[in-house]
Amino acid sequence: MSQTVRVRFAPSPTGALHIGGVRTALYNYLFARQHGGKMLLRIEDTDSNRFVPGAEEYIIESLQWLGIEIDEGIGAWNKTSGRLTKELCGQYGENGPYRQSERREIYHRYIKQLLDSGNAYYAFDTPQELEQARQQTPNFQYDARTRTTMQNSLTLPAEEVQARLERGEQYVVRFKVGPNEDIHVHDLIRGEVIINSNILDDKVLYKSADDLPTYHLANIVDDHLMAITHVIRGEEWLPSAPLHVLLYRAFGWQDTQPAFAHLPLLLKPDGNGKLSKRDGDRLGFPVFPLEFHNEKDGTVSSGYRESGYLPEAVINFLALLGWHNTGDQEIYSIAELIEQFSLDRVSKAGARFDYEKGKWFNHQYLQRLSNQQLATLFMPTLAAHNHASEDIDKVAQVVGLVKDRINFPQELWEQASFFFEAPATYDEKSLKKRWKEDSPKHLSELIELLQSVPCERWTERGETKEDGTQGWYLDEVVMPWINSHDYGVGNVMNAFRICLVGAARGPHIWAITDILGKEETLNRVRKALTEIKS
Repeated sequence: MSQTVRVRFAPSPTGALHIGGVRTALYNYLFARQHGGKMLLRIEDTDSNRFVPGAEEYIIESLQWLGIEIDEGIGAWNKTSGRLTKELCGQYGENGPYRQSERREIYHRYIKQLLDSGNAYYAFDTPQELEQARQQTPNFQYDARTRTTMQNSLTLPAEEVQARLERGEQYVVRFKVGPNEDIHVHDLIRGEVIINSNILDDKVLYKSADDLPTYHLANIVDDHLMAITHVIRGEEWLPSAPLHVLLYRAFGWQDTQPAFAHLPLLLKPDGNGKLSKRDGDRLGFPVFPLEFHNEKDGTVSSGYRESGYLPEAVINFLALLGWHNTGDQEIYSIAELIEQFSLDRVSKAGARFDYEKGKWFNHQYLQRLSNQQLATLFMPTLAAHNHASEDIDKVAQVVGLVKDRINFPQELWEQASFFFEAPATYDEKSLKKRWKEDSPKHLSELIELLQSVPCERWTERGETKEDGTQGWYLDEVVMPWINSHDYGVGNVMNAFRICLVGAARGPHIWAITDILGKEETLNRVRKALTEIKS
């Protein structure tokens, strides 16, 4: 830790950013911030066949929504100017370019270095020849035991190799892995990992067909040139770590090799196996941070933002999927996560993706919003139901009465629609259970009683109770009337609620009438008496 910590998040623009990738970005960010380091965003777009238009912009927008700040690279936040450099996908930093497709000439130099040092070689094998080798040799892999039988610069005369290159024959450059060597990889999460080189194949580092390196070569070169000190990435890259150690050694960079930390997988909610989009579609939850429109196939995938999640809730939820702190604390601000996060408390085992717990986190964060903030989030839903002109103060008042019942802002309409629209229908179960034979008589008398209450007293609060809470003036008018006639409080008030709400639900009855007002309250009771009777 004597040098400045530098980490990188390096996704491929091949589609929407998976929530597992978001967690990787988050852990990199927390680690960098805790150690006063820098977070880089590099786009690994060497696989041109899988490139999806719009994916790069999507990645940057996702990180911005979540508050994961990029210090250097693609879409980096320029702290000097206080804005994104150039455009959304602009680049900022002295180690660019930060798209691998723009670094071809850099990779050419290092491919040549490996070839010249004898650590790599040309291979001209055609797809047909490779397939024939697989059929002839069970469990065939291109390695020290088989490469002497193949068409490569280790078996062909130098003159023929040169002639093939000059003719423009397609080739790949493979890394030359020595036989029977124990390769040691120290992982900050998993400890010492030892892999024998006999199980490694001579990985392809470069393909002449598209003039681009593969992930392995580009990854090592970029991490070295960008001075990355810690590589924090998913568990799926652990089998590649021995090859990467060998590449660092081949280049003579072993003294500046970054520390490795391989994060546990996010597992399916209902069993083993890696979490996939199919799981989200099947169980009804998003696996991407934002809604994604795939321009290639026209599909649309749901996102956490559009589903009503708050970014702070998503961050908190993801942080605890694989990392645990001491104690029972579950709600963490980003500042607390930065202060307390540590790789030595990241689990080795996969983390089950409990999407119901994700809803719980969102509920907790919604409750921490002010009524005014939550009302602002609710306004688009109101607009969709033709109530865009509602007064924000009224909406905030309504929200305060029902927000403890919701996990997402859009659920407010289900809980509070009756504040904005009179019931069009009345719930049959509520009527069967709560509407009595004498309900029309009771409610007709209640109308007369409420009609006699002056408008200026309609919303007044009543006397302070023994527990310190303040009652409602209307309660002090209606309750004595019910008791004097022995009508039964439940019988009258349940039927009254059905008239106002359309069902036996909702907050305190006088809180409802307070917002509806005298005229609307009485009109709803009259309407219900007519419609329910008929």
